[in-house]
Amino acid sequence: MYNPKPATVALLDRAYEFVKSVPYRVSARWLFYRLLQEGYIKDKKNDGPFWNAIITARKRFYKAWRPNTLIDDTRKRIVNVEGLASADDCIAALPRYSEALCDAVFKLDHFYQQQKYVEIWFEAKAMIGQFEYYTDSINLVPFGGDPSISFKWEIAKQLEEAVRKYGRDVVILYFGDYDEKGLQIPESAVNDILAWCRIDFELVRCGLTKEQAEKFQLPENPARLDQYQWEALSDEQAEEIITASVGEHIDQLVIEDCNNKIEGVKEEWVEKVQKVLKRLVRKETEKSA
Repeated sequence: MYNPKPATVALLDRAYEFVKSVPYRVSARWLFYRLLQEGYIKDKKNDGPFWNAIITARKRFYKAWRPNTLIDDTRKRIVNVEGLASADDCIAALPRYSEALCDAVFKLDHFYQQQKYVEIWFEAKAMIGQFEYYTDSINLVPFGGDPSISFKWEIAKQLEEAVRKYGRDVVILYFGDYDEKGLQIPESAVNDILAWCRIDFELVRCGLTKEQAEKFQLPENPARLDQYQWEALSDEQAEEIITASVGEHIDQLVIEDCNNKIEGVKEEWVEKVQKVLKRLVRKETEKSA
């Protein structure tokens, strides 16, 4: 039985309210900055009690806390084994996958019709879920600290391929902490990527800026004054910055038009594919009977 002190109870209860306040899974790091913002954590440098409380609550199933309540964006299980028990089971399952098959095929890439090709690069790797939720029609490149040489080379070649594919100018929207490291990472990475990339691109730093930090009254980094963390933003504040930045460079009407054009065609072909697969499965079943 876990019986935390009243102050810890209040911290855990408020932390869980934050967990349930957003439509995506969050990390402990994000919770830390939300609680720091509200004063539940008094000193950023003395963060031991916070981590102990979060770890213990999850391990001991305190109230609604569970081991999988929070997400760990730095590690994930790699699944290499999946499938059904027999070939007959696979054949029988085919009609059920007709919709998934059509979903994979009937997609329109809106960048063929946009004015430019846009990507989002972001430093706050712990907030992958947040960026995925608010940017479902744009490619994301999460930076976890200083990117490796191979990672930067891969980015350079992917940008070259985007220009070849779309014939558009490239714009990169960058999001990260407003601190020495957060300002340094994109500058050093871009220098290498530009040197290895046979095309030019524009890098736009969309946040976090000092003006945004002051607008939202974010707490300064206690260890380094006049510096601010992306995770200190509330979900509403982060959404405002992300969606406004994307809206300046991506035409949402183009995305809606692409989706509307393909939806009717996809529905028609789901039905056709399902009929064909059912007929083939029936024939195979009769052969083996």
